[in-house]
Amino acid sequence: MEAARLGERRQGLERVIAGRERSMERLLVARQGLGAPDVVRAALSGDDPSELGRRLAYVGYVSRAAAALVAAYRADLDALAGLEREARAKRERLRSVEQASRADRARILREREARRRVLERSAAEIRRQRREISVLRADESRLSRLVAGLGRVLGRVEAVPEKGLQSESFSRLRGKLRLPLKGELTGRYGAPREAGGLAAKGVFIRAPQGEPVRAVARGQVVYADWMRGFGNLMIVDHGENYLSIYANAESLLKQVGEAVSAGETLATAGASGGREQTGLYFELRYLGRAFDPLRWVTLK
Repeated sequence: MEAARLGERRQGLERVIAGRERSMERLLVARQGLGAPDVVRAALSGDDPSELGRRLAYVGYVSRAAAALVAAYRADLDALAGLEREARAKRERLRSVEQASRADRARILREREARRRVLERSAAEIRRQRREISVLRADESRLSRLVAGLGRVLGRVEAVPEKGLQSESFSRLRGKLRLPLKGELTGRYGAPREAGGLAAKGVFIRAPQGEPVRAVARGQVVYADWMRGFGNLMIVDHGENYLSIYANAESLLKQVGEAVSAGETLATAGASGGREQTGLYFELRYLGRAFDPLRWVTLK
């Protein structure tokens, strides 16, 4: 809009200047027609003195008008030059603004593309986590159905079940049990699992591959097979609706139907459940519902 106003002002000035130039031409023509007055010659010629005065007055008028017209013409030229300078300055500013706008648009496009890539990666990660959560839920649901059909903590686990006869019922062993494997507790009951944040229903004991896994109490093997998400899995029924679950084992050493005593070796530690660490995943359940094993065991 400013450029349009400048253009209109310039056109107006150019029209005024053109008009003044035409006026100046007419004044010059008129002045040349009068010629330069010679007072002495006019006095000797015998011409009427009043006529001479009128001619002199007219010549003075024409000269003053010409001088005023030239001054106005110069002022208009200066104004036109000022408009030209202003127009150039505005063009420079517009060029700078346009360059800055192009740079801003390029920056905005780069940021938009970066946000798009971040959103795509985030969406892909969310989809992956949802798939993992879905798989975990399916795995846990499968184990829960199996159990129903069958009726990062720091520290070291040094004490394991000792071999021997056990006369007490399982319900009276609370606080007396020992975890089935020597190693380091790296996952506890209720803590978020690695994928998706689902709460763990047991504990994980990290230990070297091949370490013996022992029965926490006497009972009978009711399941011994591989299951997705848990690897080589063994379930021991201890009576009174209590079950112990041993997963992620390298190998299973007992078969379904075998009776086991407290401290007897059931399996060996491994990574068959897909975990990065070798060891054992261990659960205790009552009436099919998992509860915290650490409330029932002693680590001494």
